Amino acid sequence: MYSKKIIEEFTNPKNVGIIENADGVGEVGSTIDGDVITVYVKVNDDVLTDVKFKTFGCVVAISTSTMVTQLAKGKTVDEALTISNEDVQNALGGLPSGKDRCSGFALDALHKAIEDYRNKA
Repeated sequence: MYSKKIIEEFTNPKNVGIIENADGVGEVGSTIDGDVITVYVKVNDDVLTDVKFKTFGCVVAISTSTMVTQLAKGKTVDEALTISNEDVQNALGGLPSGKDRCSGFALDALHKAIEDYRNKA
């Protein structure tokens, strides 16, 4: 059902937490739907120097959140915006059928965090 990589990222997520004084914050989801993902970014010279998340949700929501932060960290803002849902799914070894919808939430939260950063700049 779930790939080894999904289980690994779910049971040992990276970049969990809140960035105090984040340069951008993006939140997606609702407790009604079941998944809430918040992504925090710190930007220095147009590079995402730190990316963290807090997620309340299922295995896929948590594992994609941790993977999105790993893929985005160290990239320029524009490079981070090119990360695709397919990139995230491939990095996780694929997703079970019917779970691709939830996998895009973490990317949406990242995009909102970058938008928030750009609106403040």
